Amino acid sequence: MSETVNDSIDDSVDSTDERADAFDAAVDDAGHDAGHDAGVGATGSDNSLLIQEGDIAADYLERLLDIVDYDGDIDLDVENDRAVVAIVGSGLQSLVGHHGETLDALQELTRLAVAQKTGTRSRLMLDVSGHRQARRAELTTLAKDTAARVVESGSAARLAPMNPFERKVVHDAIAAIDGVRSESEGEEPNRRVVVLPEQ
Repeated sequence: MSETVNDSIDDSVDSTDERADAFDAAVDDAGHDAGHDAGVGATGSDNSLLIQEGDIAADYLERLLDIVDYDGDIDLDVENDRAVVAIVGSGLQSLVGHHGETLDALQELTRLAVAQKTGTRSRLMLDVSGHRQARRAELTTLAKDTAARVVESGSAARLAPMNPFERKVVHDAIAAIDGVRSESEGEEPNRRVVVLPEQ
């Protein structure tokens, strides 16, 4: 049954995935701030909307977990002016999928469910069983190692293609390191981060 639901998730998101990638790529380029400069989503002064987004997402995800007959707890938080929702439990790997592809699709569907209720494009972040948290730590290490090589060699380094979430993690990590800067290049789904010596 879970395979059927996962197939449905992937099929349902196909029609919106290109639009979502374009949106996320645009805000990725807009100061690497995931939407603040793009004027989308809530601001720091409007946590009530973010809390509402989290509640709507939790209801949506609880229904989904019931459908696929998975056990999981849902944690809600607000972080960096966005709602953060995490499904915590064991045996949830099929909700993450290969390289997080199912998780990305599920996040987009959840954002759409939230937007349908609030009338506002959501920047909600979804995690399952700590996948994004682990990936964030991995990418931060990659960014630091790449920055060290760029500083030593004086040459730019191009990283493998990444999704908008991953690129933002790398951009944030690079921004905290002296002597290097980063930018994105290419088109989705092959868009990547380039780390360059600071001029």
